[in-house]
Amino acid sequence: MDITFEVLGKPQGKARVKVTQRNGFALAYTPDKTTNYENLIKLCYMNCKPHGDLTHEPISMTIRADYEIPKSFSKKKQIEALSGKLRPRTKPDLDNIAKIVCDALNKVAYYDDNQVIDLHVTKFYSNQPKLVIRLKEVKDEN
Repeated sequence: MDITFEVLGKPQGKARVKVTQRNGFALAYTPDKTTNYENLIKLCYMNCKPHGDLTHEPISMTIRADYEIPKSFSKKKQIEALSGKLRPRTKPDLDNIAKIVCDALNKVAYYDDNQVIDLHVTKFYSNQPKLVIRLKEVKDEN
């Protein structure tokens, strides 16, 4: 497997589980925004993947998070942003982006995200906000 696919729209991170109380019991749930974004990631993967079974192999994952250039940027800053000289330092954090992608692809691309043995996540500015995700099998040498 060596697949690259895009998830269009503003990059989102995994939100914390919310806890509420019902009838004297604590109830934990995943926020709808997180669930919806995970489903979008799954759908984008399934639209581009070759037909076949889930992989048992270790996975190398690369995630590029492209953020929209703020309208307040001057022309000079816009050029620096598009060239990669100026990079986003905004929410969501890289680890939350990785978490939502890894969790979304459980039981879709691989059996469990513990198969991801190499992970590289970056942030850039772009004219089109999106995630670009690449999954590549790493042949186990055992």
